[in-house]
Amino acid sequence: MDPSQALIIVPTYNERENIELLIPAVRAVVPGVSMLVVDDNSPDGTAAYVKECARTTPGVHLLERPRKEGLGRAYVAGFRWALERPYEAVFEMDADFSHDPRYLPDFLSAIDECDLVIGSRYVNGVNVVNWPMGRLLLSYFANRYARIVTGLPIRDATGGFKCFRRRVLESINWRRISSSGYSFQIEVNYVTWKHGFVIREIPIVFTDRRRGQSKMSTKIIREAFLLLWKMRLSALVSGTEP
Repeated sequence: MDPSQALIIVPTYNERENIELLIPAVRAVVPGVSMLVVDDNSPDGTAAYVKECARTTPGVHLLERPRKEGLGRAYVAGFRWALERPYEAVFEMDADFSHDPRYLPDFLSAIDECDLVIGSRYVNGVNVVNWPMGRLLLSYFANRYARIVTGLPIRDATGGFKCFRRRVLESINWRRISSSGYSFQIEVNYVTWKHGFVIREIPIVFTDRRRGQSKMSTKIIREAFLLLWKMRLSALVSGTEP
């Protein structure tokens, strides 16, 4: 797909140090791609930097939100912004370089043949760098657990480096997406799969952030596990058990 047809959504909260480096890095790899930074009122001046950058860099946009409401709500706001414009492919991407921009051309190539491309840490073994062993094991077994409970044919259901075709985003009732943390990734993958769209995982190497602080918390983990059983029970009640 032509990069000019794609939008990369990057949610931020206190990511000024990273976003200053990410915008030129992305546009060096895929010239012509558009970027939307969705900022949740960062006190470190992230939005101010992006606003200034947007004045001088075509294709860079800012969506400001009044308060921090979680990753999922930020992406929903970004998706709605994207659907009001003629983009054919929409990315999710973290600001902290754990998602390496060098993989973006691979996504653009793969999305021509499917509806959702997921950059997977686990499709070819385990490709994670600099994570503590406890967090790595939690992530790996959480994804195995998600496959068992929901039937999702995805090895990295919690991964947040993704590319959607427009028709996928148009098909989802965003008012019914209830999760706000990292479980948002599982929920959207599940809905996409249940709608019959073609999902493909491509291998990436995930490197833990070098700047800033992780937003992971026990609340986010608990939300994800509760969501899995909510989706499973919903499928049983509706008679759409995979």
